[in-house]
Amino acid sequence: MISELMALLLVCVSHVCKKIEDLMKLIMTRDHRPAAVLALWISALLIAFGAPAWADSDEEQADDHVLAAEEALQDSDYWMASAEYRKAAELSDDPEIAKRATRIAYTYKFNKDALATARRWVKLDESSDEALLYLALIELRNENIRKSRNAFRDLLENADEEPADERLISLIPFLSEEDPDNADKLMRQLAKPYDKSPYANYAVAVLAFYNGDSETALESAKFAAEKKPEWIEPHLLYARALLLSGDKEGAIDYTARLVGDAEDPEPAARLELAIMYLSAGREDDALSQVNQVLLEQPSRMDALRLLAIINFRLENYDAAWQDFEDLLASGRYTMDAFFYLARIADIREEYDRAIALYSEVKSGDNVVQSQRRVAGILAQQEKYDEAERHLGQFAADNPSHAVDMMQAQAQLLASQERYEEALDRYDEVIRYRPRNENALLSKGELLLRMERLEEAIAVYREAVELFPESAISLNALGYTLADRTDRYKEAHKLIKKALKIDPNSAAIIDSWGWVLYRQGDYEQALAELERAYTDFQDPEVAAHIIEVLWKMERHSEAIDRLADAEELWPEDELLERVRVMIEAESED
Repeated sequence: MISELMALLLVCVSHVCKKIEDLMKLIMTRDHRPAAVLALWISALLIAFGAPAWADSDEEQADDHVLAAEEALQDSDYWMASAEYRKAAELSDDPEIAKRATRIAYTYKFNKDALATARRWVKLDESSDEALLYLALIELRNENIRKSRNAFRDLLENADEEPADERLISLIPFLSEEDPDNADKLMRQLAKPYDKSPYANYAVAVLAFYNGDSETALESAKFAAEKKPEWIEPHLLYARALLLSGDKEGAIDYTARLVGDAEDPEPAARLELAIMYLSAGREDDALSQVNQVLLEQPSRMDALRLLAIINFRLENYDAAWQDFEDLLASGRYTMDAFFYLARIADIREEYDRAIALYSEVKSGDNVVQSQRRVAGILAQQEKYDEAERHLGQFAADNPSHAVDMMQAQAQLLASQERYEEALDRYDEVIRYRPRNENALLSKGELLLRMERLEEAIAVYREAVELFPESAISLNALGYTLADRTDRYKEAHKLIKKALKIDPNSAAIIDSWGWVLYRQGDYEQALAELERAYTDFQDPEVAAHIIEVLWKMERHSEAIDRLADAEELWPEDELLERVRVMIEAESED
């Protein structure tokens, strides 16, 4: 009996020591603050003295999954981290674990895990608005608009102090980050019970604007402005919708009247008018409006930001530099300030300074572009390992951009002709983001460079299946079929559809001309290629024109055009191939 008890005791001690050892590894390998270290020690003590080791509870198993998830995060295995946190959330009654699991899965867009953990979080903490918001957003991301609407309605009804129609406006920042078409549909449904509310109409107008629906944006913004004329935002949105509809002069006139007709014009109206002037290339008029705002309210940082951007556009780099430094000192719009200061340093070829400034851009619209540029500068200096390390470290420090950094690493590897490594990285990106159109198209292009034609075509077909209304994917598949195969009929159909979606794209017009050439319609092909070249002077388009001219036996024109193109692009490989073709056929 005593020996049996001793054996059980040894098992218990072994189990406890293993738990404490795991937790200590986590403590030693992550930069925890003292409070977090204390929390982990408490967890270790609870494990040590709370329950017998031979009877693992659900909570203990949840602890194991949390440890596994944290270790996976350290290894940048985000997929595993999300899966382990989901398992932990399913086993634990602690809403904090469900919260952590949901945030991680949502950040990395692992929507299946995010949905499961958000539902668990709501079940464990029914009073949490944050949990309900995550559930609503994830349902929307999964295109379950009805379920998303129901969750959002519950969230709106939870507000005790603010009316539901006014609370719709607070949803705009969240919905604007999701698919614009689905977000637009959802907002219209949410706003339907409040169709006479200026707030609800304004919210509908904003989401319609983001979705490119200028007609609905104009109608709803006008209604909101008429219902609440003293509220400036619907008026400004109406002006933006006019601009979206193509009525640039109408947008400027409307905004100018907002400024001119008011005894004390709203600074926001002046700044909006400045933006309108910028869109029309009237920088001096834009500066006049911004300077007036700063004269009246020198501390308005939004005005200073706009002034700095205008100076940058006008290439007044010294003035722009000072403006952005002032903005940085204020603590407002810091990511914009870092980005534009980096661009100025880049333009001045102060590359070390540019790298340091770009590296500070850690959020906002320019974050991915900035880190790619850091890698690009380092690659230009042939510091390829350093460039790859920078992207990897930035991903580790800023997990929400980890997949973007993987894609940037793939591009970096491809630029070094490390094709197999680049292909592995693209596959990893697509594993995390199966609906990443850019990654799919980049993978297809890489496979073409590797002379793996049929695999490239299969990838392009996958992109077209996922995005049947994408002119870019349709064109990529259609042009590849026209250029690399004899499947001209299918290529014709694909490119024609792409051209219908985006009739002004020079790249698609070039593809259209090329497939017509492949089908033997030389005259029409030449006309389309010349039209493409007018809008987009590119060596590939030039090469296509030269080849068609040569095929039409307009040899002297072809040779002259080739000489002109080689002056512009002396080392272009495609032009070199066309020259070799012409010389070979001339000898024959």
